[in-house]
Amino acid sequence: MARDTGTNSALGTAPRKSSVGLLLAVALMALIGGAGAAWVLLPRGHADSASAAEKGLAPKYVVHLEGFTVNLADPEETHFLRVTMDLGIDRLPENADREKASASLPAGRIRDAILSILTTCKADELLTPEGKSELKRRLVEAVNRAVPEIGVREVYFTEFLVQR
Repeated sequence: MARDTGTNSALGTAPRKSSVGLLLAVALMALIGGAGAAWVLLPRGHADSASAAEKGLAPKYVVHLEGFTVNLADPEETHFLRVTMDLGIDRLPENADREKASASLPAGRIRDAILSILTTCKADELLTPEGKSELKRRLVEAVNRAVPEIGVREVYFTEFLVQR
């Protein structure tokens, strides 16, 4: 005589009594994880971006600069860089027209500071993300030394082409 041991004799497996509970627990954890990720990653509206500007996280003004084409400092070959950028600044010069901010900046001093940095770069350095980040840092420092009255906070590349 055969005894019933609680297993399915045809498949040799134990019955699944707790699989529904396990499935519900996994679904609940996925839902909580998705909600947490959405809370962290999704923008929270205009109020947060305004408070970021007030806290000093974003520059007050963004001004466009004319493009630059320079020879790079590669000794073995001639390489060129063509770059166009915007500057994120905190202040405009006194008596500056806010609607024509680019025209009221000391363009000669700004361009000279930028050119002094760009012409020291090498093509291989500029082709990496780290190289571009380092270039941005150096540009911010150079323009702030040359034109401290505008308070450059960020450099935004709008065009960046290295010709090898």
